[in-house]
Amino acid sequence: MPRVDGRANDEIRPITITRNFNKYAEGSVFIEAGDTKVICTATVDDKVPPFLRGKGQGWITAEYSMLPRATEIRNPRETLRPSGRTMEIQRLIGRALRSVVNLSALGERTIWLDCDVIQADGGTRTASITGAFIALADAIGFLRRNNLIETNPINNYVAAISTGIVDGEKLLDLNFEEDSRAQVDMNVIMTDTGQIVEIQGTGEAFPFSRQDMDDLMSLAFKGISELIQIQKNLLLDI
Repeated sequence: MPRVDGRANDEIRPITITRNFNKYAEGSVFIEAGDTKVICTATVDDKVPPFLRGKGQGWITAEYSMLPRATEIRNPRETLRPSGRTMEIQRLIGRALRSVVNLSALGERTIWLDCDVIQADGGTRTASITGAFIALADAIGFLRRNNLIETNPINNYVAAISTGIVDGEKLLDLNFEEDSRAQVDMNVIMTDTGQIVEIQGTGEAFPFSRQDMDDLMSLAFKGISELIQIQKNLLLDI
């Protein structure tokens, strides 16, 4: 069955990434994955959380939000307390980025990654991770140019993508229409060396087999390899 946007089953959506989108932030990108659009900014803060004070180690953390009209129906702005979904996603972003950085090389400072979804069509958490890595790399470039750190603390590139089974078909990089009908839904985060950072996989309609999981992981590996090549092409000057 043809996909709604005409892509092949193993094809990612068109990706556009604009660096230095925000003139104030130490790092920023505007990432467009199909019709999903996210602004990712990186801010350097010269302090760490209380549990790290005096330990000579830095920290990377994230906040995620979705504008009220990022979807077809307006959702109330989360002004008092983030929803459980929001908290889970921002923790995921933070974990993904910390996994590829030598925090000791940052010194006692925090890099905040703010991921703001302005339009959602599936894959907002995966697009946020892919874009936030570039913003993080630019913020670290800022620190190095200003002689605030001596070495590059980034050990690996990292990106994320979704896969799933929809109407019996195994698909890469689901949009919202596909995600809402998926019998199996999976988000995968991997490095440029093919190492797995995190897998979130759910049998929405029925349990799935080991072979299904292997097939979906192969799709994810293909998509993430393509995303990381885009990242590397953009960061040649870092």
